[in-house]
Amino acid sequence: MRYLHTMVRVKDLDAALDFYCDKLGLVEVNRMESDKGRFTLVFLAAPEDAEAAKAKQAPCVELTYNWDAEDYGGGRNFGHMAYQVDDIYALCQRLQDKGVTINRPPRDGHMAFIRSPDGISIELLQKGGSLPPQEPWASMQNTGAW
Repeated sequence: MRYLHTMVRVKDLDAALDFYCDKLGLVEVNRMESDKGRFTLVFLAAPEDAEAAKAKQAPCVELTYNWDAEDYGGGRNFGHMAYQVDDIYALCQRLQDKGVTINRPPRDGHMAFIRSPDGISIELLQKGGSLPPQEPWASMQNTGAW
């Protein structure tokens, strides 16, 4: 397992970039915009990690800017932690066997979400591309929120 990123939702992308980059000193290493999803993702890294982060070899802070206004009360602006895993099905089965609820099952063989006992969302991403769909995960419904 390898730690990938921590996601934080921001209301004002320019103000957030001013804080994280201009003031704190992080550098932008990647940006993705989704017209369909109506959001922008900006990945930031410490200057010493920038080149490694561009190659996805160092962790980042992911700023998520949703184009539609939303009030992030109750800590909703903190999104999730993400880990890359060798076998998402095996890990989800191990977690489930230990009593962990799989909130968003890996139906696509690529992504799952669980929550910590304190309600922190944790994203699990399959290393090296999606695995073929597999039961029981392929037909499993979401449980709760993530």
